[in-house]
Amino acid sequence: MADPNKTKVTILTGTYRVKGYIDLMPGARVTDYMVEAKDFIAVTDAEVWEIGDRKIMSAAFLNVSRHHIQIVTPGH
Repeated sequence: MADPNKTKVTILTGTYRVKGYIDLMPGARVTDYMVEAKDFIAVTDAEVWEIGDRKIMSAAFLNVSRHHIQIVTPGH
């Protein structure tokens, strides 16, 4: 059974696309999560892709610098 506190996200930086999950309470908005985030956001079950669709790495846990995030969207 899926963890209801995990939200699947896609994060775009200038160089990479990161897919994975963030801890987000049911009903909460990704926008609110980003506003409250510190310098890094924790992404679990992460995959990192070059924008050209080459997979760079997978990791159980990854910190993503909030300052490098250009777009974040739930799902996908």
